[in-house]
Amino acid sequence: MRVALISDIHANEVALCAVLDDIERVGVDQIVCLGDVATLGPRPRNVIDILQELKCPCIMGNHDEFLIEPELVELYSQQALIRRSVSWCRSELRAGDLELVRGFRRSLKIDLAPGLDLLAFHGSPRSHMDDLLATTPADEMDRLLAGHHASVMTGGHTHVQMLRQHRGTLLVNPGSVGLPFEEYVGGRPPKVLAHAEYAIVEAGANGIAVDLHRVLLQRDTLRSAAAAVDMPLRAYLMDQYS
Repeated sequence: MRVALISDIHANEVALCAVLDDIERVGVDQIVCLGDVATLGPRPRNVIDILQELKCPCIMGNHDEFLIEPELVELYSQQALIRRSVSWCRSELRAGDLELVRGFRRSLKIDLAPGLDLLAFHGSPRSHMDDLLATTPADEMDRLLAGHHASVMTGGHTHVQMLRQHRGTLLVNPGSVGLPFEEYVGGRPPKVLAHAEYAIVEAGANGIAVDLHRVLLQRDTLRSAAAAVDMPLRAYLMDQYS
């Protein structure tokens, strides 16, 4: 069983298409999206169309919930630019797009092989706004995982790739497809990297393997995609890809 994990697409169609091409090249049995699909970037509607055609299970991220419960973003971020960006992306989506997002699930458990399973969420099993980091203390990790157990637990949210072992469980963050960060920022303005990230979990009779992938992208293509749309983060993204 080979499962590709994608997360934090953030309306970046260029990056999503590159990742899906790479996944097709290496081959998997299933794709799971860990949320935050259609905010902040230039092409929210295009990304929703791709996911709808892909028909992969999608987890509800905090930014997905901002689309269907707009008042929540006020509690999450004090940055007016982020709030305007979410509002702009919501205005670009159709009613059917929002219904698709509304159908995202909070978590998903998959049987990988006999005795091996995977639990998928966005931030943590407790909340899609929790941060699971390589540096999170073990006792704090226990609290965030809230008594859940699986051979592999996977979430996104931080935009930073991670593979960590905690009390026998492999914790996997595939990173971000659309807005990978150079480092964990905790609310500070990030430096966005010019590649796309995902992960593959493979399980079988001999155990589990996890591969973290990075797909190089052309800065000119990313910059052109941002420049083509009059969106709140246009200048910021163009600067990041310069």
